[in-house]
Amino acid sequence: MSTKNNGESIILAIDTSCDDTSAAVVKEGKEILSNIVSSQNEIHEKFGGIVPELASRRHIEIIQAVVSEALIQANIGADRISAIAVTWAPGLIGSLIVGCNFAKAIAYANKIPLIGVHHLEGHIYVSNLMNPVPRYPFLALVVSGGHTSLYLVKGFKNYTQTGVTRDDAAGEAYDKVAKMMGFGYPGGPLIDKLACKGNPRAILFPRAYMRDSMDFSFSGLKTAVRNFLNKAGRYPLQADGEPSEYKDEDICASFQASVMDVLLNKIKEAVKREKTERVLISGGVAANSGLRKGLTELSDKLGIEAFIPPKNLCTDNAAMIGAAGHLYYINNLFADNSLNPKANVSIIDPQMREMKG
Repeated sequence: MSTKNNGESIILAIDTSCDDTSAAVVKEGKEILSNIVSSQNEIHEKFGGIVPELASRRHIEIIQAVVSEALIQANIGADRISAIAVTWAPGLIGSLIVGCNFAKAIAYANKIPLIGVHHLEGHIYVSNLMNPVPRYPFLALVVSGGHTSLYLVKGFKNYTQTGVTRDDAAGEAYDKVAKMMGFGYPGGPLIDKLACKGNPRAILFPRAYMRDSMDFSFSGLKTAVRNFLNKAGRYPLQADGEPSEYKDEDICASFQASVMDVLLNKIKEAVKREKTERVLISGGVAANSGLRKGLTELSDKLGIEAFIPPKNLCTDNAAMIGAAGHLYYINNLFADNSLNPKANVSIIDPQMREMKG
């Protein structure tokens, strides 16, 4: 496989794993030359969540403009691109197909190497876009609307899953609770904003610590919030009680306290079990002020290093795919036009160790 730029890697990255269309240009796996993200929030908010068919249609409409803008902002032509990295799994299958096919077309037309990146590898190697970069081994909590997983990262393609959600992801719980309270979509940022003004001890919502496991569970918390709102006459579908005396701020703060207590408790236990001194948080929920503050305080208490990405790199973006793609590039792991997207593939699947993309 030929390389360009005298061995220097300039990766054009594409991510269409869910509802955001993103393209970025990343140099040497650590320097962001551009990072364009086109949000679909206005399309999906009226439905209270992502509609997969609408998401894939919008990707088709916008992807060419997003990729073009990424190249323009980076002041890079196709002739200088070393490789194209694209998210191939996991995610919404229709959305993934759009990104993969577009990347394959560019790679074929311009004779540029193609790289397939697992979306969670992107969230893990967002760390390479930070300064300093965590040394191996480190813990990575990937927490978003679709994932709540804890990994011990020992090296590139060397991951051990320490814990995973058994039901709902933390971000999904945020969005569902926001919908119950009539906040719309996406609800996570608004709940976080209101929580900062409320009393986290106003309502004692349950904590699913599951002390015999490092796994997570948030379905019970979601049900507890629904039952509370129902009894308080707040749940929009089954209002059968007296008006609630609790402010929205207190409900949000109490809900968020439950989620953060569980996440931080699992991080604390994993640090002890794995005997590591470095922890990364990533994914959309890593932008949450409660989690960012909590990890900072926990790191001070335990004497460990906390790695917290800028908020714009927490949510889905192509720059993190480019950072992970660089590692594939320097290890000569390339895909071809047989690359097919998958809706659900674990990062620790044995196939991931050998597969080229």
